[in-house]
Amino acid sequence: MKLSELLKGIEVKNGYTDKEIADVCSDSRLIDKDYLFICIKGATFDGHSVAAEMLEKGAAAVVTERDLRLENQIIVDNTREALSPICANFYGNPAEKLKLIGLTGTNGKTTTAFLVKQILESLGKKVGLIGTVQNMVCDEVYPAHYTTPDPHELQSLFAKMVEAGCEYCVMEVSSQALAQGRVSSVDFLVGAFTNLTQDHLDYHKTFENYFEAKRLLFKRSKIAVINADDEYGLRITEGLSCKNYTYGVKNHNVDYCARNLNFSAKGVTYELVCDTIGRVNCPIPGRFSVYNSLCAAAVVLSLGFDFKDVVVAVSGCKGVKGRIEVVPTDTDFTVIIDYAHSPDGLQNIISSLREIAQGRIVTLFGCGGDRDKTKRPIMGNIAASLSDFCVVTSDNPRSENPSEIINDILEGMKDTQTPYKVIENRKEAIFWAVNNAEKDDIILLAGKGHETYQILPTGTIHFDEREAVAEALSSKTQEI
Repeated sequence: MKLSELLKGIEVKNGYTDKEIADVCSDSRLIDKDYLFICIKGATFDGHSVAAEMLEKGAAAVVTERDLRLENQIIVDNTREALSPICANFYGNPAEKLKLIGLTGTNGKTTTAFLVKQILESLGKKVGLIGTVQNMVCDEVYPAHYTTPDPHELQSLFAKMVEAGCEYCVMEVSSQALAQGRVSSVDFLVGAFTNLTQDHLDYHKTFENYFEAKRLLFKRSKIAVINADDEYGLRITEGLSCKNYTYGVKNHNVDYCARNLNFSAKGVTYELVCDTIGRVNCPIPGRFSVYNSLCAAAVVLSLGFDFKDVVVAVSGCKGVKGRIEVVPTDTDFTVIIDYAHSPDGLQNIISSLREIAQGRIVTLFGCGGDRDKTKRPIMGNIAASLSDFCVVTSDNPRSENPSEIINDILEGMKDTQTPYKVIENRKEAIFWAVNNAEKDDIILLAGKGHETYQILPTGTIHFDEREAVAEALSSKTQEI
């Protein structure tokens, strides 16, 4: 593709020689002959520092934010903002051929995205999905490295969806992706807001910055579907031109309301009320499943689909890996895996389990390293206050000392009476929890969810909690 075609719609501040471009790249490690290299300034590395080296390695040109006195340079105001439209141009702007649905919020994005996809598919539509657990083009699965991919991978996925005949794409849109302009060239038919609680302050620094990053999605959306039970949901579209639809459980002055809720270990049922009433049977347990399924239903209804068809479709949905996932044990206790890794997420899952628990709730959890440290004692307090027993262990310590992370967690547990045990090694902690389980216990493994790895100071290792539970059960059987 010609350089001039890649730069279409982008304000270039200098003259340049048009030439053929083989690909677009912002990672200096992946540069190849005739690539266009975009110089991105990150937290620890500035691509501008290697621009000359990229040209020496065969790059056809470099896109920069300042004059580097290089022969083949393209100067723009903001390279990060330019990356998204350049990648879109490279793939022929595939997003323009899709109806995009973006979901943002602290919790619930993954489950809600899967639910929207399943509902639309049951209504006969071809749907792609982009998110934390995996990316999908219809039924074909692609690995997910980030909640929202970088612009090159994102546009590549859009192109695959168009080629496969997808009409819709449902995607999780993270606050970091919005702040970094990864979707700056993407327009959404629907933007949906789930909730906003403390998370990612290591990146955004302040809660208001976090909120404003989420708000960027709705500046690019024609329709907004927002949780009116969340105070930030009522602010997220202020002053914006998108058409609003609201949903809620506590707030009945909404477009879509859930009433007469009933909870069981098999799922939740409720009446979906708008200008008519339908009975929803969502096969995913937990109070937050009401919000997730209600949001998903509201999104699809905002697109104009028949109410009765949507209610039936929601009731036919399946669960999502790592989200209140019941692990088969064939025992008199239950093991549940959930991705809850924020204070609000942990509170929601334990509170939901309390509504169906017949015995103890044993919460096994840790906190991630190199992330917001202030939430560690908060999560410790929440786990201890709501559980009957806690096992404090490692999550993804990354470069931090696991024992120091655990000490931060324990600070929040000091004023509680809940018994707990500290086992730093997560596999050993799971073995202990399984081997000490009592009849009717619910053992909650919180924080890892769908992940099949653990990031330690020594590197990344394979670690699947389902496998650890199976091994623990096997060893327990052998002891008997």
